[in-house]
Amino acid sequence: MVTIPELWLPILLSAVAVFIASSVIHMFLKYHFNDYVKLPDENAFADAIRKLNIPAGSYMFPKPSSMADMKTAEYQEKAKKGPGVILTTWPGANPNMGSNLAMWFVFCLVVGIFAAYVAGRALPAGADYLAVFRFAGVTAFVAHTLGGWGESIWYKRPWSVTAKNTFDGLVYALLTAGMFGWLWPR
Repeated sequence: MVTIPELWLPILLSAVAVFIASSVIHMFLKYHFNDYVKLPDENAFADAIRKLNIPAGSYMFPKPSSMADMKTAEYQEKAKKGPGVILTTWPGANPNMGSNLAMWFVFCLVVGIFAAYVAGRALPAGADYLAVFRFAGVTAFVAHTLGGWGESIWYKRPWSVTAKNTFDGLVYALLTAGMFGWLWPR
């Protein structure tokens, strides 16, 4: 068994590697550029939604008030008429990229900690590179990808976006696995 404190270096370096890889993916490769589609008339939409003074949060339309409400003619008509909308709002300002990037880095560290926990419980010091690679890699892959699949299942995120995110997660998992395999205590 290898403890989490013994794995501080692969945890830290895998988080740095994933952070850099994600920056390259999003800033230079640009295959995520069209993950969100521009509204046909942004100005009209913005003017209409501002008038509603919607507080920051996540919203759904139509939104039934209960399971029984879903069976009512009124709700059925709203749903049939469409459109269905899932909307997240935040206060009127540019998102703070600094805090978002800091939270992303902390998330990468947490993924590394879980990878360290799983691999450290399963394998002894001196374990074979490939064994470490598999345990750390599958843990990192699960952490970076599987939760996002529910977004396509339940919230209608396009499967093409989920596929790109899954590919990204595979890249991140391979980097994490490589760092753990390389730096595993001997």
